[in-house]
Amino acid sequence: MHTIFITGGAGFIGSAVIRYLLQNTHHTVVNIDKLTYAGNLASLDSIQHHTNYHFEQVDICDREKIAQLFSHYQPDAVMHLAAESHVDRSIDKPSDFIQTNIIGTYTLLEISREYYSQLLPEKKSQFRFHHISTDEVFGDLEDSAKLFTEQTAYSPNSPYSASKAASDHLVQAWGETYGLPVVISNCSNNYGPFQFPEKLIPLMILNALHGKTLPIYGKGDQIRDWLFVEDHAKALYRVLTQGKIGEHYNIGGWNEKTNIEVVQAICQLLNIAKKEGKLTAYSDYIKDIEDFSSLIQFVTDRPGHDKRYAIDASKIKIELGWQPEEIFETGLAKTVDWYLENTHWWQPILEQRYAGQRLGVDNI
Repeated sequence: MHTIFITGGAGFIGSAVIRYLLQNTHHTVVNIDKLTYAGNLASLDSIQHHTNYHFEQVDICDREKIAQLFSHYQPDAVMHLAAESHVDRSIDKPSDFIQTNIIGTYTLLEISREYYSQLLPEKKSQFRFHHISTDEVFGDLEDSAKLFTEQTAYSPNSPYSASKAASDHLVQAWGETYGLPVVISNCSNNYGPFQFPEKLIPLMILNALHGKTLPIYGKGDQIRDWLFVEDHAKALYRVLTQGKIGEHYNIGGWNEKTNIEVVQAICQLLNIAKKEGKLTAYSDYIKDIEDFSSLIQFVTDRPGHDKRYAIDASKIKIELGWQPEEIFETGLAKTVDWYLENTHWWQPILEQRYAGQRLGVDNI
């Protein structure tokens, strides 16, 4: 049994990792989360009373408190997911991304280095620092047939992706310079249950249920590779436990879709759900809607919008034996059903924190 630190464990991907670990392993999990707007402990209701679960509300930039957590819990591994992650918000306020994604990662690396240097040989041989990042650090594939590999040069185009690229480089440097046992993974677009509704898929679902327009940037021809979050959680544990120190692993879903294809697929699922009588709770909003795709509205594109991301996930399949279990169609159907069945999770968010407004336009 090991103790694993999960930074950002109240977030979308972090909470999926915690649920997976506590439901499928015997590890002790310490969730370290500042609880920003996107952090939601309700995503962890199913495991909050688990004997192997601990929550610490701490900012990863707080060096003193992070050091105290290392001293108290004596972790065997760190899975670093805490990050500001929304491109539109990074356009509005890049300073938050510089602080959390760069300074926060640096702080965590320094505490980890000091802690690691004092470990006994056996404990030292087990320790891992797993940094979780994004495919957006690689920039724009545009319309080529190429895929991002672990050797693709970094070329970030937004404040968000630039801050994540910087954090990746810091982790790599701490591994090479100081001998910290690090591993880095870069993933494609995640989707699934418990995702904060500023992101494309939950935003479109909830807007549609309330009869609101479905805003799509530009022509909706931007291409993304989609990865079901529960598949990602399994992949991350595989990288942590079987990945080679110093290596990078790309994690993708092999599901390239244009944004307009994604939104149209959501509309089709909701059309079926309405016919089956599953949307009666929203009848006041949608009674006059025959086809949810009629709500689609194309809006001015955001600045620096990358045209295409697509991951080659061959390495993790060949070396670690992981591949996604969900295809996009099955994963999206599960996601739509989850949002229909879990109003209690997302309703407070819409009422208190985020009402579906467009972001990323303040500085245009």
